[in-house]
Amino acid sequence: MSEKNNLETALTNFKEMQAALNDLTGLAEMAEEEGDEESDATRTRSRRRRRRGSRGETGANGEHDTAENDAEDTRSRRRDDRDDHDRDRDEDDEEQTVTRRRRRRRGGKNGEGTDDQSQNSEQPLVRRSRKQQYIDEITDVEGSTRLEAKKQRRRDNRRERSRQSQLMEQDFLARRENVDRLMVVREKEHHTQISVVEDNVLVEHYVSDIQEVQTVGNIYLGRVQNVLPSMEAAFVDIGQARNGVLYAGEVNWDAARLEGQPRRIELAFKSGDPVLVQVTKDPIGHKGARLTSQVTLAGRFLVLVPSGGMTGVSRKLSERERSRLKNIVSKIAPKDMGVIIRTAAEGASEDAIVKDLESLVRQWERINAKREEFWHGKRPKLLQGEPDVAIRVVRDIFNDDFSKLIVEGDKVYDRIEEYLDTMAPDLKDKLEKWDPAEHEGKDVFDKWSIDSQLRKGMERQVYLPSGGSIVIDRTEAMTTIDVNTGRFIGKGKSLEETVTRCNLEASEEIARQLRLRDIGGMVMIDYVDMVMPANRDLVLRRLVECLARDRTKHQVAEVTSLGLVQMTRKRIGQGLVEAFSEECPTCKGRGFILHDQPTVSADYDDPYALRGGDPFVKTNKHGRGTAPAPEPAGSSADVKAKLAQIAAAAVAANNTAEE
Repeated sequence: MSEKNNLETALTNFKEMQAALNDLTGLAEMAEEEGDEESDATRTRSRRRRRRGSRGETGANGEHDTAENDAEDTRSRRRDDRDDHDRDRDEDDEEQTVTRRRRRRRGGKNGEGTDDQSQNSEQPLVRRSRKQQYIDEITDVEGSTRLEAKKQRRRDNRRERSRQSQLMEQDFLARRENVDRLMVVREKEHHTQISVVEDNVLVEHYVSDIQEVQTVGNIYLGRVQNVLPSMEAAFVDIGQARNGVLYAGEVNWDAARLEGQPRRIELAFKSGDPVLVQVTKDPIGHKGARLTSQVTLAGRFLVLVPSGGMTGVSRKLSERERSRLKNIVSKIAPKDMGVIIRTAAEGASEDAIVKDLESLVRQWERINAKREEFWHGKRPKLLQGEPDVAIRVVRDIFNDDFSKLIVEGDKVYDRIEEYLDTMAPDLKDKLEKWDPAEHEGKDVFDKWSIDSQLRKGMERQVYLPSGGSIVIDRTEAMTTIDVNTGRFIGKGKSLEETVTRCNLEASEEIARQLRLRDIGGMVMIDYVDMVMPANRDLVLRRLVECLARDRTKHQVAEVTSLGLVQMTRKRIGQGLVEAFSEECPTCKGRGFILHDQPTVSADYDDPYALRGGDPFVKTNKHGRGTAPAPEPAGSSADVKAKLAQIAAAAVAANNTAEE
């Protein structure tokens, strides 16, 4: 009996082992069929099912239950794995919709699925994602494109100002560091040159020519020649060789009287209409002068805007000074006119501001009277011209920050003295007259080596004190500036420190060159590559700090993905290089000489090429191939004649001796 029990026990154990083996075999076959797509969740479920199956074997019908459970588990496992695989594939596919992914998740969770669902899974609905929805048509702008661009610029500027921290009093005082500034004016022949010197270094230069009169700031009563709706511009005759251009963004729409109509330039102007315009940019190249119908009158402390009613204050002033000046102007400003407070108004008294405003109002009254007088005329008329460059620069720049104003030339000295007596008597004590006879015949520009600094300012490459250099190239679209380390090897511990120091020094020189050369438009700066983001921020901050001395409107944008610093600077004049140069008639400004045949540069010096490309030919110390031995020079004619005379004398002597 005991032997029978032992056999039954052994048989039971054998069957259990066989069932476990079958289970393992089924799992191996399933793994081979499904490949490597089994996840951690699937393996967890398999282990849980094996444990549940082993517990079910303890009953009387353990063998039958185990077989059924194994079969059911296998089918369920395969279905779940298939659903999981389909769900993963659907999630990776960008063209599947969210609804289908949710339906598959529900089907996988319940472990059930119908034949219809499986058919739908085999035929998915294809839909374009957002990345693939391309715009194939031109998007038009409602209204004026120029006005829309102006609105976007204003929004961007407001957003940028909101991110900027408020200028505190200590920051404002730190910006006005202790720098020895002086202004030097020289009148020579037909030219008047004004230079601004900071710590004996030339930073700004202005030139006026009698033959070429600058028109920026002049107010004209022009005549519309034609209107181009597609360009949103009108060409206006102002009495110059080329017509000026008035864009839609510069139109005074309040004076256009378009009640209830869209702001279109073809509705505001027609050919032959008179229009009051002001020049904002001089003609450059083939471009005519830029015009605006939003006239402004600039004074010493204020800018009068007759067509506006708002009050603005320069953001370069501290918050305390802004509040003080705004309170003064709000009490004296005309109701129907706008007033802009300039940076030069810092510290100005209320009486001086009132006097400046009254002078601007009288100017506008005279302009209105002339406009009414010549309104029905057929020719353009100059209503008010800006003063000459000397008076304009003194009005806009010269203030208490300057220590002296040195003038050479009797005529320009008298004009500046008269202006200071009328508009700025508090600055007259800083005016000095330069007499070359009292300085051993030296020119006022020779005192501070201004002429030599001007010549260096017109070169393409500018060398830095440490040994590095910057290369400035101007194109039609933008100005590019490249920074090179050159001979600067540094004294730091790493290449990153050396490169950063070179870039910091280049930032200071770039800010000076932009002011000196009067570069406008877009500017791209290619610094030497830096690895650390903190160093890039340091260089960019140094550039912004150095540009704070520049009174011309500028904006430094963020660094591009290629590591380039992009910025813009308002283009006003023609620039230093254009003022002192003329176009080459041969190359037409391209800067090289053209030939009909391929040429080799005269500076080409290759000893290998000169010797047929053989590197084993010995060369001399000058890089040339070994020169052939010189041939003996033949006797000259004089030597031959002398030898003939000697021979003839010898023959004659011999004949005499024989006789």
